Amino acid sequence: MLRPAYSRQPHGDPIRCGGRAIARPPRSPPWPSTQLARLNGARVISVDLVPARRKLAERLGASLTLDPAADEVAERVRALTSNLGADVVIEMSGSYHALQEAVRTAAYSSRVVVGGFFQGPATPVRLGEEFHHNRVAVIGSQISGVAPALQHRWDELRMSTTALELANERRLDLRSLITHTLPAEDAPAAFEMLDQSPEAALQVVLDYR
Repeated sequence: MLRPAYSRQPHGDPIRCGGRAIARPPRSPPWPSTQLARLNGARVISVDLVPARRKLAERLGASLTLDPAADEVAERVRALTSNLGADVVIEMSGSYHALQEAVRTAAYSSRVVVGGFFQGPATPVRLGEEFHHNRVAVIGSQISGVAPALQHRWDELRMSTTALELANERRLDLRSLITHTLPAEDAPAAFEMLDQSPEAALQVVLDYR
């Protein structure tokens, strides 16, 4: 949970003081990304279908949360930014529809950082519209990689150490993301819950003691 979030922000894209960042989650990683973006001075808008997760995002520092089922995300963001759009969009849901909306939300000549795992045809993604006209860059942020431009100074150990230090200093709240702690022998039930009722949990910890 620590290293993937840190590798996507700030290494997926430099978020500068006063920048506007959009985070769209699968489960827990966006909330560390939300907090890390805020540490860089960004204003963060979190997009999530689940009300409880939107409340948590607000508690962890999001300036605004949006429900993609009820809100026109790109239009709302542009209305809030004098029609500029977001400086960076962190898309982690693995949904092609969400990726298309992320591209529509991004500002001219800005970036969408993709951390989600996509499967199947990318039919909802339309490259002849905002992607083309607004010169939007879409980059993949692999779970355990380091941005090539930073590899002379950063490695996986430094990323993990930095995340742990921020957590120990209470500048990064990770405990709030753990909703279930279960004995290791209950792992099958945990995976079934995540598969059948993904809204019921954020992060599940298996206790092997």
